[in-house]
Formats: sequence, C-alpha cells, structure tokens
Amino acid sequence: MTTMTDVARRAGVSVATVSHVLNDTRPVRPDTRAAVLGAIEELGYTHNTLARSLVTSRTRSIGLAVSAISNPYFTEILQGVEAGALAAGYSLLLTDPHDDPRHERTVVQLLHERRVDGMIVAPSAEPAAMVEYLARREVPTVFLDRLVGDDHDQVCAENSGPVRQLVEHLAELGHTRIGLVAGLPGLSTTTERVEGYREGLHSRGLPFAPGLLAGGNSEAAGAQDATRRLLAAPQPPTAIITANNAMTIGALRALRELGLEVPRDIALACFDDFSWADLFTPRLTAIAQPSKDIGAAAVRLLLERLAEPDRPPRTVRLPCTFVHRTSCGCAESAPATPPAAQERNPTS
Repeated sequence: MTTMTDVARRAGVSVATVSHVLNDTRPVRPDTRAAVLGAIEELGYTHNTLARSLVTSRTRSIGLAVSAISNPYFTEILQGVEAGALAAGYSLLLTDPHDDPRHERTVVQLLHERRVDGMIVAPSAEPAAMVEYLARREVPTVFLDRLVGDDHDQVCAENSGPVRQLVEHLAELGHTRIGLVAGLPGLSTTTERVEGYREGLHSRGLPFAPGLLAGGNSEAAGAQDATRRLLAAPQPPTAIITANNAMTIGALRALRELGLEVPRDIALACFDDFSWADLFTPRLTAIAQPSKDIGAAAVRLLLERLAEPDRPPRTVRLPCTFVHRTSCGCAESAPATPPAAQERNPTS
C-alpha cells in the first residue's frame, strides 16, 4: 500500500510537506503543492482520514437530517447541501428522521456518535428533545426550512409574503372565497403561511372565514381529505391554495374524484414549485422556493460557525419566485425574477 513516505519520495519533499498539502495546515508553495498532488495521483495514494481525525479532532464530515425520502422538496435541498459540502472538502452523512420527533432525536444522536463536525437539520413540528440534545453537547448546527428560535443558526425561504401574493392574485381575478390547505401544526412554515393567507385576505378587504382553512398535515392524503372538507362546505371556495407540493398532489386527486376541472370549475395555486408542475393540464401556478440555494446557504452558515464558534447566531431568509402559469385561470406569462437574498440578524 502506498504511504505518505512514498509520495514524499516521488515529489522530492518531506513527509511533513505532504501532510501540510493534504491537511491544509500550513501554506505550501504552488509548485511544491503541484508536485505533491501529482505524486498522489501517479501513485494512487489514498489519505487516511480516520487517522487524521484522531489527530485533529475533525472528521471533515457533516451530518444531514432531512426527510428527503418522504418529502421531495428536501431532495433538492439535499443537492444544494451536497454540492456545498463537496466544494469545501466535506463528506456528508445522511439520515431521514421522517418528521417524527422521537426518531429525529435518535438519528441526531447517531450522527453525533459518528463524530461529524457539525449538523444541518430540518426540524420536526416538535423538535425540543433534539434541540436540547444538540445544545447540551454544543454541536455546531444549522436548522433549515423550519425555524426553531432566533438563538440558532438557521436558513429558510420567505413564507408569509409569497402566500399573501397568491391570495392577492386570486382576489384580483375576482375570487372572494379563497381556501387554504395548510400544513402540519407546529411547523414554522405552517404558521407563517397561514399568516400570509390572512394578510392577503385583509389587504383585499376579504373576511377570514375559518371554514375556508383546512389542515392537510403537509401530506398528500391529508390534503385530499382537507380539500373534500372545503368543497363540502355550504359556501365552498372558488379558489384553493395548497401550502406545499405534497398537498398539491392530494388536492388534485380530490378535485379529480369530485369531477371538478381546474381552472374552469375551481382555481388552484400552490406553494412549492416542482419539476413536473408545468406538465399538468392546466399548468400549475406556484411559488418556487430556492431549495438548492437553501441547502448551499446552510453549508456556508455551518462552515462559518465551525470557523467562528462564538459569533452571534444568524437567520438567513431567501426570497421565493412567483411562477405564473394557468391553473389560477390566467393566460401564460413569464415568471418574475427573484430579488436578492436577505439576511436577518435576530439581535438587531
């Protein structure tokens, strides 16, 4: 097996210099670095990261806990996290907490026991046990998509403003009974999107009617039931907003079962765009989240936390894009260009 000594001999440098190149522990002249990297490639040397971690107490690994399997939205976030981690020289350990608070606490502990340098977590609706575990052990952590409090590093999309935009758009089209299929109670995304819904109604002089708000539990089956309940009301909505992509699928199933055609019989708009949204007939009007950018921003926040453990916590919010298609009852138009990202310091 090729050793660092073999690499040093081939490159004409000391073993210490090879170590500095591999571990970035000291500046090395560009020509010397090139010679070492060339020898590594020629000899097929593989760095022993386990041995390095014993010396540095760093594993160059990040733990990621997101419900990527049960929620397609997180799959794109995963792509952003993976790209950012790889670019920084970190490997990724992935677990799926399935949005279950007890399982979430377990998988976070398992990641910690693997000695990851830090974690990126999409918290459940009841994250207290998981957050307490990480805080007590001072594990560098960034929470993404769902917020857990201003004393943590976290990154998410804007929620209330985009939903308000959907409500206002539907109101401008003449709808006065606009329903919302909301997400799982306890999630910050659910709370903020309901707030945006109510703000949109208020801004257009429409009353809030509790019967036009139904919980879909952030899943397709729940949204299917919620849509049926909305449409069974004495005064059913003429337009519906779904608060995530999974619930959009559930709402569409319910509408199909009821023999309703979008947008002829009812208008539909959704929070969360997805790759096949423009393949439906009609094409879905949606709010597109910058999911890959959210993942990349989470990696940047975590790396900054690792470099500066005592810096104040930060909350980063990224803007969404209104994608105007035809399910709302409008003709096609070009989607808006998203504004620049915003970073908020909760202490200011």
